[in-house]
Amino acid sequence: MALTYAKSGVNITRENKAIKALSEKLIFKRKGLGAPLSEVGHYAGLIDFGEYALALTTDGVGSKILIANEMKRWNTIGIDCIAMNVNDLLAMGIEPVAFVDYIAIDEANDEIMGQIGEGLARGAEISRSSIVGGETATLPDIVKGFDLAGTSLGIIKKDRIITGGRIEIGDAVVGIPSSGVHSNGYTLVRRIIEESPYSYNDPFPYNMNTTIGDELLIPTTIYIGILDAVEKFDIHGLAHITGSGLLKLHRVTEYGFDFSDPLEPQPIFRFLQEEGGVENLEMYRTFNMGMGFLAVLPREEAPEAAKMLGGKIVGKIIDEGIFVKGMEII
Repeated sequence: MALTYAKSGVNITRENKAIKALSEKLIFKRKGLGAPLSEVGHYAGLIDFGEYALALTTDGVGSKILIANEMKRWNTIGIDCIAMNVNDLLAMGIEPVAFVDYIAIDEANDEIMGQIGEGLARGAEISRSSIVGGETATLPDIVKGFDLAGTSLGIIKKDRIITGGRIEIGDAVVGIPSSGVHSNGYTLVRRIIEESPYSYNDPFPYNMNTTIGDELLIPTTIYIGILDAVEKFDIHGLAHITGSGLLKLHRVTEYGFDFSDPLEPQPIFRFLQEEGGVENLEMYRTFNMGMGFLAVLPREEAPEAAKMLGGKIVGKIIDEGIFVKGMEII
């Protein structure tokens, strides 16, 4: 039987319903300086800071941590933690400036904490963010192992915020490659590996010089180059492709996307699909499938932007729906 994200334990429909139940209760809104400038649901939350908007994102590494535990290597997951937060700021054209982390652990461990620190330091350097604090909680009655999450702070002039509101039918879509699975869909990833004849320490069949575990621990790309592109091109919209794959693109625009020439997924996706018998549609509804970020801009600017961002034109904006080579995602 083909595996799905829902069968592995993560039901996106149920999760979205639960999130809605939570967000409907969040009704208090501050007035004046610090008042919210956006509704809950975009990539970042915005608050009024005079001429500027401050932006906040929060996210964690998720169950990718369990593969790090299997491999006894934790020095890249800090990059993932910062990337998942910073990329959400970049998806609105916002410059990241500061970060705080939160680690909940069952028992203090110098080796694990030191390696996490290595990754956080590298992620901060790439994203040009200062780590200004954090919190570590030892919670043996609540946590088995540890969890790593964090929050990014960004700043932008109010008139420079990119919400996707300027996207037009016919705009070009530039796809920017991911480094692999990034930090989403690992509940399904782990289910596939654990039900296969492979272990994380086995050589990766598509590259015998590395292991399956090492391939899955490749850290999430931090798309800091987007900030340079925003200065040079008339970018109408941006998107960070994370959990639930392409399904979240409607947070950017009510229009549709036609990915007629998508980026080629890395071999790790082919391996996971084959071993798990995962349908093509489910792959695009769960993983980034080789495209970790995208930019929407006028057709005449797209070729140069694609070259600058190391990507390519993957499609265009259409009236409605999301399609990959004619396959409807939603």
